[in-house]
Amino acid sequence: MTEMEKLGKIVHALDKHLARDIVAIDVRGLSDVTDYFVFATGGSTTQVKALCDYVETDLKNGEIAPDRIEGYATSRWILMDYGSVVIHLFLPEAREFYDIERLWKDGTPVDITEYLVKEE
Repeated sequence: MTEMEKLGKIVHALDKHLARDIVAIDVRGLSDVTDYFVFATGGSTTQVKALCDYVETDLKNGEIAPDRIEGYATSRWILMDYGSVVIHLFLPEAREFYDIERLWKDGTPVDITEYLVKEE
């Protein structure tokens, strides 16, 4: 599976399960840690935890497991490390407070529209 296919599966899983404000940033050349960051917001700790679970399940079906998951116990900000793609799942106030996207403003926004759930 290519990095873009992995990114697409992640974005699709988040959108399918009603994550808000999904953003993907290409940080190749800016980060030695990963190639893409994905940011998304859940409305409650329960939803943030559920989004993490859904992404993990959807990717396991494609035989992709995370290298690690951090923050699951509190679920205010969960980081899911999939190597070439790192996912940040936030509560709205945590996303605003930490403003991690600002740190990567020199990255290239990724057009994720093709991965979003299609309205029927």
